[in-house]
Amino acid sequence: MENDILDLKIGLEKKDRQRLADILHVLLATNYMLYLKTQNFHWNVTGEGFVSFHLLFQNQYEELAKTIDEIAERIRALGFFPEGSFSCFSKLSLIKEAKALLGPMKMMETLLEDCQTLVCFLREKLPIAEELNDGATADFINKRLFVHEKNIWMLRSILTQGVK
Repeated sequence: MENDILDLKIGLEKKDRQRLADILHVLLATNYMLYLKTQNFHWNVTGEGFVSFHLLFQNQYEELAKTIDEIAERIRALGFFPEGSFSCFSKLSLIKEAKALLGPMKMMETLLEDCQTLVCFLREKLPIAEELNDGATADFINKRLFVHEKNIWMLRSILTQGVK
């Protein structure tokens, strides 16, 4: 009887929950890597526009910090334990860490590429959550699409400033 109580009964088969958790593990690792990179840029940005870039990076990494926790909690809600080691994140992440100090515009370009990578991944995985009738994960993915697309818009606006 005790094992029956512990069986997760949320209307999703274990294999489907595992499939969703696998997607979320990649999302967790990638968002963590983006968080780390953005905070690094926040600490190390210099030059003209310093204050604006410093604040932009801060807003983005603070939002990512909240997201990382939400992704891990969604994995737990699906009945699995999130991987939390940096070595695991490094293996699963779709983006890589910044290895050198970059100028502000190169930082923007790097974050733009990373956000675009994330958006493409999310668009590819959204139909899986929908097909498996997991509205909570699909809703979460849609919210992440909104945030990352907004960041893309902001980064592109900075990079194309003065370009017509």
